[in-house]
Amino acid sequence: MSYLMKKEGFSYTFDSSACASCGGRCCTGESGYIYVNKSEIEDISNFLNINTKDFVKKYLYREGFKYSIKERKVGDSYECIFYDATTNGCRVYEARPIQCRTFPFWDYFKTRIDELQLECPGVILGSDDD
Repeated sequence: MSYLMKKEGFSYTFDSSACASCGGRCCTGESGYIYVNKSEIEDISNFLNINTKDFVKKYLYREGFKYSIKERKVGDSYECIFYDATTNGCRVYEARPIQCRTFPFWDYFKTRIDELQLECPGVILGSDDD
């Protein structure tokens, strides 16, 4: 079954069913920031059923004036602390931050579609929104 998603202003469509087979490429690879705001911190803490202060201490680090989810180094790569390689999925999927929810429809990729296609097999070129 195909789950096609489109977003105005983007020249591609996303088939979310590809997530089941891609190996978590958007959750692994190069190091990066996964920013979370106060509301997201509370939502994920509640989802994990832990105190917000404990959640911040265990899973986040401060980058400037923002918090980002920690990563762990695996070989030559990095992965989100919530990525589970055994299930090839996110342990907090239902409460994941907006940054994760909106992938691959990030402004960054509007002009870097070739880069996006290397990372995400669910990207389908061509859209009515060109």
